[in-house]
Amino acid sequence: MIENLDYYKVFYYVAKEGGITQAAKILSVSQPAVSQIVHQLEQLLQVTLFTRAGKGIRLTREGEVLYSFVENGYEQIEQGVKYLNSMKNMEAGEIRIGASDMTLQFFLLEHLELFHEKYPKIKVSVTNAPTPDTLKSLEAGSIDFAVVSTPFAVKKEYEIRDVRKIRDVFVAGRRFLSCRNREISYKELEKMPLICLEEDTSSRRYIDDFMEKNGVKLAPEFELATSDMIVQFAMRNLGIGCVVEDFARTAIERGDLFVLTFKKQLPSRNISVVYNEKFKLSGAARNMLSLLIGEEAFHDSGC
Repeated sequence: MIENLDYYKVFYYVAKEGGITQAAKILSVSQPAVSQIVHQLEQLLQVTLFTRAGKGIRLTREGEVLYSFVENGYEQIEQGVKYLNSMKNMEAGEIRIGASDMTLQFFLLEHLELFHEKYPKIKVSVTNAPTPDTLKSLEAGSIDFAVVSTPFAVKKEYEIRDVRKIRDVFVAGRRFLSCRNREISYKELEKMPLICLEEDTSSRRYIDDFMEKNGVKLAPEFELATSDMIVQFAMRNLGIGCVVEDFARTAIERGDLFVLTFKKQLPSRNISVVYNEKFKLSGAARNMLSLLIGEEAFHDSGC
């Protein structure tokens, strides 16, 4: 175990500057104090570290060996301190975010653009995965926070901030024009060709749970990995697509698709930011979180 690291700090500067006087100025201590510390270190190690050379001093062979190690260690510490200061000044650092396709495209992306404009030196890593996988990453500590869509279940210690409303709709193309100008019941969907997301997504579970509560059992002809593909399939009249409205908005505005009208509309749900206040976030992550949840400043109990 190393005793008194201050001894090695003084040794480092004496060796680096080549003299007691120069080291004393940098350390803002007296020359006798520096000389005494060097002497104490030599006694501790039981070797001679410096020898006189003209008007100055130079390292002995033992001193050169010690300095080769101390130099690397001390300069690494200095680099570490500089990097920490850069992190505090938002000039360095990394943020790790988890998000689904939907939350990334229709919420997170615009905030990432704003954040990058303000803090261009901060690295932002985004892991793109369905909500269940994203929440597993959050629990494992591999991301700082998650941007996901409801419904989902997390432990009590997690904070949930709802940041945007979303609406699920059923969309169809010209093949289903007979449904365009009338209200239909959800029961009728059982007889129609449907295009839905795969079962391991929160969006699909939400739709299935809603339908089950209304006595409807959906049996999709196509189960796809992305909502963008659902829109493409629907535009080609392969069935009625179930998506968050944002994904189909352009096709709806162009008239390529229309939204089916039901007697009872699907309730809206949320894009939410999920984080654990027990996790000590970096300054960069706290700033990003503040932007996402719409607060001027986010504070936790740590630094």
